[in-house]
This record gives sequence, C-alpha cells and structure tokens, in this order.
Amino acid sequence: MLKSHYHEGLIEAGCDEAGRGCLAGSVYAGAVIFPTDYENADLNDSKQLTDKRRHQLREIIERDAIAWAVGIVTAEEIDQINILNASILAMHRALDGLKVRPEAVIVDGNRFKRYQSLPYATIVKGDAKYLSIAAASILAKTYRDDEMDRLAEEYPHYEWQRNKGYPTRAHRAAIEAYGITPYHRRSFRLTEEKELSFDFEE
Repeated sequence: MLKSHYHEGLIEAGCDEAGRGCLAGSVYAGAVIFPTDYENADLNDSKQLTDKRRHQLREIIERDAIAWAVGIVTAEEIDQINILNASILAMHRALDGLKVRPEAVIVDGNRFKRYQSLPYATIVKGDAKYLSIAAASILAKTYRDDEMDRLAEEYPHYEWQRNKGYPTRAHRAAIEAYGITPYHRRSFRLTEEKELSFDFEE
C-alpha cells in the first residue's frame, strides 16, 4: 500500500511529469491533493498500469482528490529553457492550477525548484511510494497520451498513437523520411546520426 503523505499535518500536493524523454510533444505534469487519510490499493506507478486502467483510475483520482490540476510546457518552450527546467515549470504550472492551496509539495525524482515558499521533498521512485505522486503520474501520462493521439491524426507518419513521441526506431525513421513537425523538440537529438536543424516549412 502506498503512503498517504510525507509531511505530517500539512495539505500536501504530489507532483510528477510525463514526456521528458520524448522527441516530440509537450511535457505534462500533474499535481494532486488527497485527503490525509486517503487510501486506494489500486493506485500505482503509471508505468506499471495498462492504458485502459490508467484512464479508469484518472476518473477515480479526479473524483476523490481534494484538488488536482495538469500543467503543460510546449516543445517550443522546452527548446528555449531545456527539458529539466521545462519539467519543473510544468509541475509549477500544475501547482498553480490547484483550487486548494497546498502547504507542502512532494515530487517524484531528485530535481525540483522551490515553489513559492512551500517546503518540499524530492523522492526517488516516489510514484511507487506515495499516493498523490502516483496519481499525479497517472494524470500527466493520460492527458499527454491523449494529446499525442490527437496530434497523430494530424501527422500520421510518426506513429505517435503508438510511441507517444518517444524515440522509437519507427519514429526516428519517419523523421529521416519526412522531416520534423512544429511539435518536434529541435534541441533534442532527433536522429541516430545527427541532430536535425532544418526548419519546418508549411
């Protein structure tokens, strides 16, 4: 069973991001505040769940949470500020969107920048240890996947409905064959041999 909170006696928001290692698409982050005594044996790290189960749990999270929100940082912004800063910014934007103000923050991983003046803790593999981080992971993952599915309809060559923008062999091959889209992260190594720098043309 995952733990309900890290900071004793404080309204605590859990945060996690999705899409950090992708070649295309925005990076998404979730922020979730649960009741202090909340329990849910089905919540786990989103990577351990099927897509169908993640979407089922998203409905439960949104129903049960005191507050939840999703933050987004676009590919263009990622290229301007780098992916680490973009991931943290996405989490800050998710925290901005909460309808209840947290008093503390817990974050999956080991990198974060203080949000306002709130105490925070970074927790390696936190999405497998704390309910709110696991829930934030599910929100970030499902909302990002939904967006990549929509973009796949606009740009079918890249198979984003399958790879969600991650650097699969098919995705890299499509970049070689068709070039890049406005949703590709130009600051990333987009092909195996070289970094693409040409501009997208309408």
